[in-house]
Amino acid sequence: MIVKEKKNGRKSAGLTIAAILLLLTGVGIQIGLGVWQYRQSCETAGAVLTEIRQAAELQAESERSRLIPIAENGQTQVRLRLEKLAARKGRTLRNKHLELLLLVNPWNKVPEGYVPELAPVSHWNQMTSGYEADARCTEALTQMLNDCMLGGGLPYVCSAYRTQDYQQMLFDDKIDRLLEEGVSPDIAPTVAARSVAIPGTSEHQLGLALDIIDENYPGLNEAQEWTPTQQWLMKHCWEYGFILRYPNGTSDITGIIYEPWHYRYVGTAHAQAIHERELTLEEYLAMRRGR
Repeated sequence: MIVKEKKNGRKSAGLTIAAILLLLTGVGIQIGLGVWQYRQSCETAGAVLTEIRQAAELQAESERSRLIPIAENGQTQVRLRLEKLAARKGRTLRNKHLELLLLVNPWNKVPEGYVPELAPVSHWNQMTSGYEADARCTEALTQMLNDCMLGGGLPYVCSAYRTQDYQQMLFDDKIDRLLEEGVSPDIAPTVAARSVAIPGTSEHQLGLALDIIDENYPGLNEAQEWTPTQQWLMKHCWEYGFILRYPNGTSDITGIIYEPWHYRYVGTAHAQAIHERELTLEEYLAMRRGR
């Protein structure tokens, strides 16, 4: 009886172990299937994401290829526009630079329609004169006159920009005074033109010329040369872009008598070249044309 129970117990234990092994096998299969399914899901998801990314990149590349020509074209247009503006500004600056050398004398008239941009003339000794000059030279003029005072002179601007009407009035007045002195009416205009420019041929109408005298000697004659003001200006005016326009002994070139008070602005580079070569403006321009 006891032996039978033992046999039955061993049999039951064997069934139990077999059941457990079968269960574990089933669980292992389920786990394996789960892992395989998870891996498959990941691979599928990865493939899908790759396709999405590739599609997005293709779309982005397509968009870039469409936009880049537009952007490049826009940049080209902007560059061309800037180049045109730079070229135009360069021409303007060159024109203004060369305009400082504009020749006006008895044989060359002020260009028709020429209107300078004017600015007031002022310095320590002449704060409110009512005179105006080309705006390109007034700053240099003020500095020059102030430095002249520091150098012992007493500069005073007695004439600057003139209109056509004002120049006509001065010319007519000169003729009247010559007639009063007994000069023949036939030659009075010719004689007058030697010291007062015929209207339309005066540098003062450019706004680039000024008559500067010594306050202690207001005479417009050759003795002006020996004043402290003129001695300083003749030596230093070129440093500020000015030249003595009608030097002594050059009347046959300039067509105007010696005027040790008449200064013309041409810019510092040209003024230095004219000073170093001791030329008139006419000679300097002829030299430049010969290059």
